[in-house]
Amino acid sequence: MATLLAGVPVTVVETHHDPADAVLFPEEEAVVANAVAKRRNEFTTVRHCARTALARIGVPPAPILPGQRGAPGWPAGVVGSMTHCAGYRAAVVARAGEVTSLGIDAEPGEPLRDPDVLNLVADETERAALAALGARHPATPWDRLLFSAKESVYKTWFPLTGRWLGFEDARVELAADGTFTARLLVEGPVVDGVELTGFAGQWVVQDGIAATAIVLPVTSALPVG
Repeated sequence: MATLLAGVPVTVVETHHDPADAVLFPEEEAVVANAVAKRRNEFTTVRHCARTALARIGVPPAPILPGQRGAPGWPAGVVGSMTHCAGYRAAVVARAGEVTSLGIDAEPGEPLRDPDVLNLVADETERAALAALGARHPATPWDRLLFSAKESVYKTWFPLTGRWLGFEDARVELAADGTFTARLLVEGPVVDGVELTGFAGQWVVQDGIAATAIVLPVTSALPVG
């Protein structure tokens, strides 16, 4: 993830392990009091990453509690995003004065195990594009990247709108150069007086992880697509 976001005004902390010194605030403990070990480890470590990132931008440690639809509640003046999957956890934060919204997602770097999932995630246009990409670059898990990109789209969208966005509400176009665009098929949020029609992001497959990220800087609140 750090490689993916190099040169962007954000702070990234990632890990492939669950550190022994990762702890929760009492309010966070209550959220996972009855959770299984896997869920608890993910929840704890990703917040450890987030607090480490916040410290690097001068923000003191505080509880990061799930809010509406599970979106993390960040300290005032901060935007951020968190993600976790098997063997990987990451958090990205930025000052609200520099970044309007952001979204990250990480998935296992392998094709989707259930082919039916692709039909839920992608429309006919997207599936055709994935097939063409797969013919040229068969080693890349394009369907998994599409799923991840749509997760990043939602995580970027939700703080701006407070509304649900389904897989069918944005059309993602992946490019072989490590970038993607997402065109909103529903009314977009208005940012600085401009209605956003989409987002631009980046992707990478590295160390067994397929990751995607979108960063919407304050100065780039312009339509995409």
